[in-house]
Amino acid sequence: MHGPSAARDEFAGGAPARRDEASGFLIRALGRTDYVRCWRSMQAFTDARDVSTPDEIWLTEHPPVYTLGLAGRREHLRHDAGIPVVKADRGGQVTYHGPGQLVAYLLVDLRRAGVGVRDMVRAIEAAVVEFLDSQRISAYGRPDAPGVYVNRGGVESKIAALGLKVRNGCTYHGLAMNVAMDLAPFGDIDPCGYPGLAVTQLADFGVPLDVGSAGAALAPILARHLSRRHP
Repeated sequence: MHGPSAARDEFAGGAPARRDEASGFLIRALGRTDYVRCWRSMQAFTDARDVSTPDEIWLTEHPPVYTLGLAGRREHLRHDAGIPVVKADRGGQVTYHGPGQLVAYLLVDLRRAGVGVRDMVRAIEAAVVEFLDSQRISAYGRPDAPGVYVNRGGVESKIAALGLKVRNGCTYHGLAMNVAMDLAPFGDIDPCGYPGLAVTQLADFGVPLDVGSAGAALAPILARHLSRRHP
């Protein structure tokens, strides 16, 4: 088997896809995956796709890992917590991934959708804001600092981080939303390159979702916002 299906199935073990009929996206719940293996599979999928390949959303979570984006500086890793550090090819600075955090990888053909990267970032943020609103959490994006933020106890706190890579007119990487996780490792970094940036999660607001249920609820909202059919 060749092409993007081969690249995906070798990694995902043939994880079943659910087609979002409104947008045409394929949505795959991969469970917990190794960060580097997932990243390399996204690269292979993107390199192998063609104009007829459906866009996909991969839902996953990772074992503990710090990732540095293309502009990431190691001085933002303020303490050695014994957690692996990976230099990745996404945009942005440093962030943390770990169990209890939903990661949604967005494999989108920008040329076919007729949108630019900035429009896609705004669409991702709008989708997360809509999802959080459904959970009675008021959230917003910031034009000067991509991601999604909330007010918790009078403190602006980041609840979702974004980082994309564009290759051959198509995106991979995506967003990470904190659901119910150990937030302590964020204390050893300057999250997204901002010293003192507070982070929070759904559990802090009493939302009883786990990663799987949060992903199932967020994915169709993402697909709708990212689809060229979305107004």
